Amino acid sequence: MKMTWNDAEDIGIELFDADPETDPLTVRFTDLHKRVLALADFDDDPLTSNEAKLEAIQMAWYEEYKDSKK
Repeated sequence: MKMTWNDAEDIGIELFDADPETDPLTVRFTDLHKRVLALADFDDDPLTSNEAKLEAIQMAWYEEYKDSKK
């Protein structure tokens, strides 16, 4: 299943699986944008992202990261 910018939770899980040791709150949005585009299952227009979508993805990734530290 291909993901789009609106699939924040799925993208967050994929980003955590790809890099479980990185605290997502330390990743700049420009780098987050690149990481999302590099995901194999991501298929959306790079220009349709925005700060709100990136923040939702970052928070979903952070939830996975935080849960792993319990």
